[in-house]
Amino acid sequence: MRLDIAGVTAEIDGTAIVSDVDLVAEPGAFVGLIGPNGSGKSTLLRTVYRSLRPSAGVVSLDGDDLWRMRARRAALRRAVVTQHGDLGGEFSVAEVVAMGRSPHKGVLERENAADRAVVANALERVGLAHASGRLFSTLSGGERQRALVARALAQEAPLLILDEPTNHLDVRAQLGLLDLVRSLGLTVLAALHDLDHAAAYCDRVVVLQDGRVRASGPPLEVLTPEFVADVFGVRAHIGAHPITGRPHIAVASAEPW
Repeated sequence: MRLDIAGVTAEIDGTAIVSDVDLVAEPGAFVGLIGPNGSGKSTLLRTVYRSLRPSAGVVSLDGDDLWRMRARRAALRRAVVTQHGDLGGEFSVAEVVAMGRSPHKGVLERENAADRAVVANALERVGLAHASGRLFSTLSGGERQRALVARALAQEAPLLILDEPTNHLDVRAQLGLLDLVRSLGLTVLAALHDLDHAAAYCDRVVVLQDGRVRASGPPLEVLTPEFVADVFGVRAHIGAHPITGRPHIAVASAEPW
């Protein structure tokens, strides 16, 4: 699935939060959306998961205008994991993951064996098969995020949208979740805060600043020490991670203490 965002402007209460944004995620690519707080990352993602209609521009999936699709067709083509995982009720983990099957079902159509197989496979892929009967509310933060990714997998959509998926997770859960997402083979657009995560996991990054694209491209071409200092106000050292060999960005405050 190819995602194209072309000339998108999005407004809230008459104020443009993002302006004239262009972004491409090629099939199977992991694209990181990064930028300082307030740069418009979550707002732009909302135009992709149809929570906020752009005031200008087009969001398209494989050339089809996302906002002209019926909601069910759009749900079959892109799945979303947002920052907030509160479902407002007591559901088992399996029930939460089964919610991802909704776009595939008619109004009165009940879950069948094929749906249960998809749910079981999604739970297996995220390492939560053992927890299928537990209440979602009893899971740790990392487990909840994995369950929500499993729900997205059960949706069987080729595009996955993630809004700051590592928020509130400990370091092991952060890396485990990103390893999982990277392994899925889906087209991924993820808003990320951590520059090191963006460098290590993303094929491309798009940097927003004040609602506009400041730069885009492979992480190590974009995230130079000079650029990081200019946009994020920190010093950066860029090299190979001593353990994994992946691109690694270490940051420090702009001025020594």
